[in-house]
Amino acid sequence: MGLEPFYSTNAQWALLLPLLLALVLSAAVGLEREIGAKSAGLRTHTLVGVGAAVFMEVSKYGFTDLLSTDHVALDPSRVAAQIVSGIGFIGGGLIFVRKDAVRGLTTAATVWLVAGIGMACGGGLPVLAVAATVGHFLITRGFPPLSRAVGRLRRTPPTLRLTYQDGHGVLRAVLTACTERGWAVHRVLVNREATGDAGERLATVTLRLAGKGYLHELAGDLAELPGVRSAEAGESDDPDETDGPAA
Repeated sequence: MGLEPFYSTNAQWALLLPLLLALVLSAAVGLEREIGAKSAGLRTHTLVGVGAAVFMEVSKYGFTDLLSTDHVALDPSRVAAQIVSGIGFIGGGLIFVRKDAVRGLTTAATVWLVAGIGMACGGGLPVLAVAATVGHFLITRGFPPLSRAVGRLRRTPPTLRLTYQDGHGVLRAVLTACTERGWAVHRVLVNREATGDAGERLATVTLRLAGKGYLHELAGDLAELPGVRSAEAGESDDPDETDGPAA
Protein backbone atom coordinates (compact mmCIF):
# COMPACT_ATOMS: atom_id res chain seq x y z
CA MET A 1 0.00 0.00 0.00
CA GLY A 2 3.00 2.27 -0.23
CA LEU A 3 4.64 4.38 2.42
CA GLU A 4 2.10 7.22 2.48
CA PRO A 5 0.12 7.75 5.70
CA PHE A 6 -3.25 6.03 5.46
CA TYR A 7 -5.13 9.12 6.57
CA SER A 8 -4.14 10.84 3.33
CA THR A 9 -5.27 8.01 1.04
CA ASN A 10 -8.37 5.96 0.35
CA ALA A 11 -6.52 2.71 1.08
CA GLN A 12 -7.61 2.79 4.71
CA TRP A 13 -11.19 1.94 3.74
CA ALA A 14 -10.04 -1.50 2.62
CA LEU A 15 -9.08 -2.22 6.23
CA LEU A 16 -12.72 -2.19 7.29
CA LEU A 17 -13.50 -5.47 5.52
CA PRO A 18 -11.32 -7.57 7.87
CA LEU A 19 -12.92 -5.79 10.82
CA LEU A 20 -16.37 -6.66 9.52
CA LEU A 21 -15.41 -10.31 9.13
CA ALA A 22 -13.94 -10.36 12.64
CA LEU A 23 -17.16 -8.84 13.99
CA VAL A 24 -19.36 -11.45 12.29
CA LEU A 25 -17.26 -14.46 13.30
CA SER A 26 -16.62 -13.38 16.88
CA ALA A 27 -20.30 -12.46 17.30
CA ALA A 28 -21.28 -15.94 16.12
CA VAL A 29 -19.04 -17.48 18.77
CA GLY A 30 -20.30 -15.05 21.40
CA LEU A 31 -23.91 -15.81 20.54
CA GLU A 32 -23.29 -19.51 21.13
CA ARG A 33 -21.79 -18.68 24.52
CA GLU A 34 -24.65 -16.29 25.30
CA ILE A 35 -27.22 -19.00 24.60
CA GLY A 36 -25.34 -21.27 26.98
CA ALA A 37 -25.55 -18.55 29.69
CA LYS A 38 -21.78 -18.45 30.12
CA SER A 39 -19.94 -15.77 32.07
CA ALA A 40 -18.59 -14.21 28.86
CA GLY A 41 -21.22 -13.81 26.18
CA LEU A 42 -21.98 -11.95 22.98
CA ARG A 43 -20.51 -8.56 23.80
CA THR A 44 -17.29 -9.83 25.37
CA HIS A 45 -16.43 -12.20 22.54
CA THR A 46 -17.30 -9.67 19.85
CA LEU A 47 -15.20 -6.95 21.46
CA VAL A 48 -12.25 -9.30 21.87
CA GLY A 49 -12.43 -10.44 18.23
CA VAL A 50 -12.79 -6.95 16.78
CA GLY A 51 -10.13 -5.56 19.12
CA ALA A 52 -7.66 -8.26 18.12
CA ALA A 53 -8.29 -7.47 14.44
CA VAL A 54 -7.72 -3.75 15.05
CA PHE A 55 -4.44 -4.37 16.86
CA MET A 56 -3.35 -6.73 14.11
CA GLU A 57 -4.00 -4.14 11.41
CA VAL A 58 -2.29 -1.41 13.41
CA SER A 59 0.68 -3.72 13.79
CA LYS A 60 0.82 -4.34 10.04
CA TYR A 61 -0.04 -0.95 8.58
CA GLY A 62 0.02 1.65 11.32
CA PHE A 63 3.69 2.55 10.97
CA THR A 64 4.23 2.48 7.22
CA ASP A 65 4.85 6.23 7.09
CA LEU A 66 7.86 5.80 9.38
CA LEU A 67 9.60 3.29 7.13
CA SER A 68 10.79 6.08 4.85
CA THR A 69 12.72 7.62 7.76
CA ASP A 70 16.42 6.90 7.80
CA HIS A 71 17.75 4.49 10.41
CA VAL A 72 14.24 3.31 11.35
CA ALA A 73 13.51 -0.43 11.34
CA LEU A 74 10.21 -1.84 12.57
CA ASP A 75 9.09 -5.35 13.48
CA PRO A 76 5.45 -5.57 12.33
CA SER A 77 4.77 -8.53 14.62
CA ARG A 78 5.55 -6.77 17.92
CA VAL A 79 2.10 -5.28 18.50
CA ALA A 80 0.37 -8.46 17.36
CA ALA A 81 2.49 -10.54 19.72
CA GLN A 82 1.18 -8.60 22.70
CA ILE A 83 -2.38 -9.74 21.94
CA VAL A 84 -1.51 -13.30 22.89
CA SER A 85 -0.17 -12.32 26.30
CA GLY A 86 -2.67 -9.53 26.88
CA ILE A 87 -5.70 -11.73 26.34
CA GLY A 88 -4.55 -13.80 29.31
CA PHE A 89 -5.75 -11.07 31.68
CA ILE A 90 -9.31 -11.42 30.40
CA GLY A 91 -9.16 -15.20 30.35
CA GLY A 92 -7.73 -15.34 33.85
CA GLY A 93 -10.60 -13.24 35.13
CA LEU A 94 -13.10 -15.76 33.82
CA ILE A 95 -11.61 -18.69 35.74
CA PHE A 96 -12.41 -19.06 39.41
CA VAL A 97 -12.11 -21.81 42.00
CA ARG A 98 -14.64 -22.29 44.76
CA LYS A 99 -14.61 -25.20 47.14
CA ASP A 100 -12.32 -27.32 44.94
CA ALA A 101 -14.49 -26.74 41.84
CA VAL A 102 -12.91 -24.99 38.86
CA ARG A 103 -15.30 -23.02 36.66
CA GLY A 104 -14.87 -20.99 33.49
CA LEU A 105 -12.04 -22.89 31.78
CA THR A 106 -13.95 -23.49 28.55
CA THR A 107 -15.17 -19.90 28.38
CA ALA A 108 -11.65 -18.58 28.94
CA ALA A 109 -10.34 -20.85 26.18
CA THR A 110 -13.11 -19.59 23.87
CA VAL A 111 -12.11 -15.96 24.49
CA TRP A 112 -8.52 -16.95 23.67
CA LEU A 113 -9.70 -18.58 20.44
CA VAL A 114 -11.76 -15.53 19.47
CA ALA A 115 -8.65 -13.39 19.85
CA GLY A 116 -6.93 -15.72 17.40
CA ILE A 117 -9.86 -15.44 15.01
CA GLY A 118 -9.64 -11.66 15.15
CA MET A 119 -5.90 -11.78 14.53
CA ALA A 120 -6.42 -14.02 11.51
CA CYS A 121 -8.97 -11.55 10.11
CA GLY A 122 -6.69 -8.58 10.68
CA GLY A 123 -3.73 -10.46 9.26
CA GLY A 124 -5.47 -11.15 5.97
CA LEU A 125 -6.18 -14.83 6.60
CA PRO A 126 -9.98 -15.08 6.25
CA VAL A 127 -10.01 -18.80 5.42
CA LEU A 128 -8.11 -19.57 8.61
CA ALA A 129 -10.48 -17.36 10.60
CA VAL A 130 -13.58 -19.09 9.22
CA ALA A 131 -12.04 -22.52 9.76
CA ALA A 132 -11.25 -21.67 13.39
CA THR A 133 -14.84 -20.51 13.93
CA VAL A 134 -16.20 -23.73 12.45
CA GLY A 135 -13.78 -25.63 14.70
CA HIS A 136 -15.21 -23.84 17.73
CA PHE A 137 -18.74 -25.02 16.96
CA LEU A 138 -17.49 -28.51 16.22
CA ILE A 139 -15.79 -28.69 19.61
CA THR A 140 -18.43 -27.02 21.77
CA ARG A 141 -21.43 -28.69 20.14
CA GLY A 142 -20.01 -31.91 18.75
CA PHE A 143 -17.71 -33.03 21.55
CA PRO A 144 -20.25 -33.18 24.44
CA PRO A 145 -22.12 -36.16 22.92
CA LEU A 146 -18.76 -37.79 22.29
CA SER A 147 -17.74 -37.19 25.91
CA ARG A 148 -20.98 -38.73 27.14
CA ALA A 149 -20.45 -41.75 24.88
CA VAL A 150 -16.94 -42.20 26.25
CA GLY A 151 -18.29 -41.82 29.77
CA ARG A 152 -20.67 -44.71 29.25
CA LEU A 153 -17.71 -46.91 28.31
CA ARG A 154 -15.82 -46.26 31.54
CA ARG A 155 -15.06 -49.42 33.48
CA THR A 156 -15.23 -47.63 36.82
CA PRO A 157 -18.35 -45.68 37.84
CA PRO A 158 -18.20 -41.90 38.22
CA THR A 159 -18.19 -40.78 41.82
CA LEU A 160 -18.72 -37.53 43.64
CA ARG A 161 -17.25 -36.79 47.07
CA LEU A 162 -18.66 -33.98 49.14
CA THR A 163 -17.97 -32.57 52.58
CA TYR A 164 -20.87 -30.75 54.20
CA GLN A 165 -22.27 -29.61 57.54
CA ASP A 166 -24.12 -32.47 59.15
CA GLY A 167 -27.60 -32.14 60.57
CA HIS A 168 -28.81 -29.32 58.30
CA GLY A 169 -30.52 -31.32 55.56
CA VAL A 170 -27.66 -30.75 53.14
CA LEU A 171 -27.53 -34.35 51.93
CA ARG A 172 -31.21 -34.24 51.00
CA ALA A 173 -30.59 -31.05 48.98
CA VAL A 174 -27.58 -32.66 47.27
CA LEU A 175 -29.55 -35.74 46.23
CA THR A 176 -32.39 -33.57 44.95
CA ALA A 177 -29.97 -31.44 42.93
CA CYS A 178 -28.39 -34.55 41.38
CA THR A 179 -31.71 -35.98 40.22
CA GLU A 180 -32.89 -32.61 38.91
CA ARG A 181 -29.79 -32.43 36.70
CA GLY A 182 -30.41 -35.85 35.20
CA TRP A 183 -28.13 -37.97 37.40
CA ALA A 184 -29.21 -41.22 39.02
CA VAL A 185 -27.72 -41.95 42.45
CA HIS A 186 -26.90 -45.65 42.72
CA ARG A 187 -25.12 -45.68 46.08
CA VAL A 188 -24.52 -43.31 48.98
CA LEU A 189 -21.76 -43.78 51.55
CA VAL A 190 -21.59 -41.33 54.47
CA ASN A 191 -18.84 -40.78 57.04
CA ARG A 192 -19.85 -38.51 59.96
CA GLU A 193 -16.66 -38.61 62.06
CA ALA A 194 -15.08 -35.30 60.99
CA THR A 195 -15.30 -31.92 62.74
CA GLY A 196 -14.68 -28.43 61.38
CA ASP A 197 -12.44 -25.65 62.69
CA ALA A 198 -15.33 -24.18 64.66
CA GLY A 199 -16.22 -27.55 66.19
CA GLU A 200 -19.21 -28.17 63.92
CA ARG A 201 -19.92 -31.70 62.77
CA LEU A 202 -18.92 -32.43 59.20
CA ALA A 203 -19.90 -35.37 57.06
CA THR A 204 -18.23 -36.76 53.97
CA VAL A 205 -20.43 -38.49 51.42
CA THR A 206 -19.40 -40.52 48.39
CA LEU A 207 -22.04 -40.77 45.68
CA ARG A 208 -21.95 -43.34 42.92
CA LEU A 209 -23.73 -41.78 39.95
CA ALA A 210 -24.95 -42.55 36.47
CA GLY A 211 -25.99 -39.95 33.94
CA LYS A 212 -25.28 -38.10 30.71
CA GLY A 213 -24.18 -34.72 32.02
CA TYR A 214 -20.80 -33.27 32.94
CA LEU A 215 -19.66 -34.60 36.29
CA HIS A 216 -17.35 -31.62 36.96
CA GLU A 217 -20.15 -29.17 36.22
CA LEU A 218 -22.36 -31.06 38.65
CA ALA A 219 -19.62 -30.82 41.28
CA GLY A 220 -19.40 -27.09 40.71
CA ASP A 221 -23.16 -26.68 41.08
CA LEU A 222 -23.25 -28.73 44.25
CA ALA A 223 -20.37 -26.73 45.72
CA GLU A 224 -22.64 -23.68 45.55
CA LEU A 225 -25.28 -25.25 47.81
CA PRO A 226 -25.52 -23.85 51.37
CA GLY A 227 -23.64 -26.02 53.84
CA VAL A 228 -21.43 -27.76 51.27
CA ARG A 229 -17.74 -27.30 52.12
CA SER A 230 -16.19 -29.05 49.11
CA ALA A 231 -17.16 -31.11 46.09
CA GLU A 232 -14.78 -33.31 44.13
CA ALA A 233 -15.59 -35.26 40.97
CA GLY A 234 -13.72 -38.38 40.01
CA GLU A 235 -13.92 -42.07 39.41
CA SER A 236 -13.92 -44.84 41.92
CA ASP A 237 -10.49 -46.46 42.19
CA ASP A 238 -11.86 -49.39 44.16
CA PRO A 239 -14.67 -51.34 42.47
CA ASP A 240 -15.87 -52.46 45.90
CA GLU A 241 -15.85 -48.96 47.38
CA THR A 242 -19.53 -48.41 46.80
CA ASP A 243 -20.66 -51.90 47.81
CA GLY A 244 -21.03 -50.98 51.48
CA PRO A 245 -24.24 -50.12 53.24
CA ALA A 246 -26.21 -47.28 51.78
CA ALA A 247 -27.03 -44.25 53.88
